[in-house]
Amino acid sequence: MTHSVRELGDSLERQLGTVVVGVEPVIHALAIAVIARGHVLLQGAPGLGKTLLSKALARCLGGSFQRIQGTADLMPSDIIGVHVYDAGKQHFVFRPGPLFADVVLMDEINRAGPKTQSAVLEAMEERQVTVERARLPLTDKFLVIATQNPREFEGTYPLPESQLDRFMLRIDLSYPARESEAAVIERYGARMGNFDVAEAPLTPLPAELMEAARREAEAVHVSAGLAGYMLDVARATREHTQISLGLSTRGVLALTRAARIEAALRGAEFATPDDVKAVAGLVTAHRLILTPEAALEGIGQATLVSRILEQVPVPR
Repeated sequence: MTHSVRELGDSLERQLGTVVVGVEPVIHALAIAVIARGHVLLQGAPGLGKTLLSKALARCLGGSFQRIQGTADLMPSDIIGVHVYDAGKQHFVFRPGPLFADVVLMDEINRAGPKTQSAVLEAMEERQVTVERARLPLTDKFLVIATQNPREFEGTYPLPESQLDRFMLRIDLSYPARESEAAVIERYGARMGNFDVAEAPLTPLPAELMEAARREAEAVHVSAGLAGYMLDVARATREHTQISLGLSTRGVLALTRAARIEAALRGAEFATPDDVKAVAGLVTAHRLILTPEAALEGIGQATLVSRILEQVPVPR
């Protein structure tokens, strides 16, 4: 068995580590999403490096990059594109919006209104957009990296359940450890301005390495017993008294893919329940809608996922 997945994961960790300090688990999760071609939701308080990390990842992946700033007055046409009149050609031509890039950073997505958030759904799921009844395909590398502020922050809108389900992973960024923050001060504290990612020595990952990593991940074996375990976890979320909307079938597929990649990242040829547990929080938590009673009690989605994993029997 080759080790393309591990090589890709190590390359991302090494390169992104030169830009963002102390976020190794986050980079590990991003590697899973990149191999699975899954969209990513980065959540955390402002000023923790979400945008910097996203820009650095885009450079590592290569291709074109566009950034969309979520604001209350952002309209769907602002991100999809519009038809403008070309006086020379004497007819209307389509001017593509930023969604037509290979890597799209949608910064503070939950500051955009519900109408604009909904406009992203088709692009994320179908990798295409519809303009005046015409369907226009997006690039084959199309990847959405959306950053989100915590829901209680002023001026934010909760993402609709259907859009949350389109994100393969939600990665939570917390405040860094003291030694990591000290390293940030040492590295960037002398700059009289923001750091430009273009200055970082980042090398795009070879296309052949990405293709080999995806083939390797697809070859990782998932036994019938492990598939049954993941179905039991999904069923437990759907029947839990504190959860009003449990894991969808799309979520189960995402959990299976993530477990395969997690196994490949440690060099294994088959996935285990430990691989499922390692990625369950990333894949599952943001898809769960809690009951009003659970929300009032302050119970978190990640806490419920941990409890469910403790209760569901692990196959031998």
